Amino acid sequence: MSRIICWFSCGAASAVAAKMVLESNDERKAGREIIIARNWIAEEHPDNDRMQADCEKWLGHKIIHVANAKYHGSVLGVQDAVKFIKHPKGGAPCTLYLKKEARRAFQRPGDIHVFGLHVGEESRVDQFLDDEPDVSVWLPLIERGITKLECHQMLMDAGIEMAAMYRLGYNNNNCIGCVKGGMGYWNKIRRDFPEAFDRMAKQERKLGYAICKTEAGSKDRDGRPVFLDELRPNQGRKYKDEPPIKCGIICEGAIA
Repeated sequence: MSRIICWFSCGAASAVAAKMVLESNDERKAGREIIIARNWIAEEHPDNDRMQADCEKWLGHKIIHVANAKYHGSVLGVQDAVKFIKHPKGGAPCTLYLKKEARRAFQRPGDIHVFGLHVGEESRVDQFLDDEPDVSVWLPLIERGITKLECHQMLMDAGIEMAAMYRLGYNNNNCIGCVKGGMGYWNKIRRDFPEAFDRMAKQERKLGYAICKTEAGSKDRDGRPVFLDELRPNQGRKYKDEPPIKCGIICEGAIA
């Protein structure tokens, strides 16, 4: 049977996108099974399970897990297997194998994929379609002009509390300690999740790669690598001034 797969990330936008598809009379639904799938990652905040359960009640639909079993859905598992943490240009093997490759393994020809991309993220859509022109997508939020803020309001109106990472002031509901974050982000992780910070600091030393580096315009202008165990608590930008982290099942091309 042809399928519509709504990819749920435990965030407001993906939940609202799924809701719109379920309630739509769109002809694209005709004769298709609707699946809501969560790309499960071991290092996500455990509150995401609560978020999933709340959204299942709101949607009236079960959410299944899709994970890369080879690496047990673990960021550290991928890093240990491929022996590196992040490409110098920013790409990460955890995104590639745990999210993009997991989606590719699950999808079938003829599926329609629903992503919770909202107004302002059109460039991500263009990049995805350039990379994977054979994949059919349905983008209900962009089609209806819905913003990220409006998605958050819809969940608030439904009585659903935002995922813990948002409540702690993070801009994205990524893993606890995302390798794509900068120095300001990792100093926030050190304050909020010291065990996760120490775990990644040990991983850096084991694999010989520093996630962060100094930035042009800072006191350290040489762009040198900075290992987490030598990162000063006041080093880097304030977290709110860091660029957004993009990590999802439509992200990451080949890493070379």
